[in-house]
Amino acid sequence: MQFLISSFFMACMLKMSYSADWCYQSQVTCETHCKGPALWAEANGGCGGRSQSPINIVTKRALPDERLTPFKFTGYEHAFKATLTNNGHSVKVDIKHEATVRGGNLDGVYKAVQFHLHWGKDGGPGSEHTVDGEQYPMELHIVHMKDKYGSLTDALKDPTGVAVLGFFYEPSTAVNKNYDTFLSALGNTINHSETKDFTHPISLHQLILTERNMTNYYRYQGSLTTPGCTEAVVWTVFQHAIPLHHTQLRAFSSLKFADGKSMVETFRPVQPLNGRQVYTSGSAAVLSCAALLVTSVAMAFLSHPN
Repeated sequence: MQFLISSFFMACMLKMSYSADWCYQSQVTCETHCKGPALWAEANGGCGGRSQSPINIVTKRALPDERLTPFKFTGYEHAFKATLTNNGHSVKVDIKHEATVRGGNLDGVYKAVQFHLHWGKDGGPGSEHTVDGEQYPMELHIVHMKDKYGSLTDALKDPTGVAVLGFFYEPSTAVNKNYDTFLSALGNTINHSETKDFTHPISLHQLILTERNMTNYYRYQGSLTTPGCTEAVVWTVFQHAIPLHHTQLRAFSSLKFADGKSMVETFRPVQPLNGRQVYTSGSAAVLSCAALLVTSVAMAFLSHPN
């Protein structure tokens, strides 16, 4: 029996090794013949690099960096007409209007290109990055490239040509109304290649955190999290999470992969750091809070001298 099981397993692995198509672990079966994350390096050599993403962020090992100042956003508040697309691996929105980010020790101005998401199953663990081993239900990636480049292909030739802003989601008891338009379109992109125009213009600002909740974040140098896994990404992962009701989180599990299977657990496992350093902007926020506390105590003392 053990021999038969081993032979079956080896036969499945052999069949998958002949396939050039990549897929997520939730899609891997002997019948699919696709390469799961453990075999992505065979589908694309770049996925075997030493600066891969995502990673597990160990907070106590993240070094404070005073250069990680608040970001300056331009055009994020502008609503634009957009289309949601099921690309067979996720859903994404191409950003057609001018929206940029600078500051936070980024190497110049970066313009938004597209955004997409990674999620689990029915609101279960599904984020790509983890924090101290904790996996959030979902993660939003807003992909930017240096504004001097005309295409993402050109930007990926530059070691810091791409900047991705990563946002976690957390379950909430309240419905997030800012996502009504997005989720309405989501219900019409169930199958691969289906698209749906949003019924109302949306803005990037309405989908993410308030600016005051974006001052605390992590920074490291990494890669795209899907093949070809190009190591040309400056990663920013925000500490605060976007709240979504559990029914809103579950809605993403109704989508289908290109192979027709339920689009669930669409995340790459965390990758080794291989000596890379993760930095945090948190110290500046802590110092600011400490200064505010001292000021408050001093004023309270002065107002009650006796």
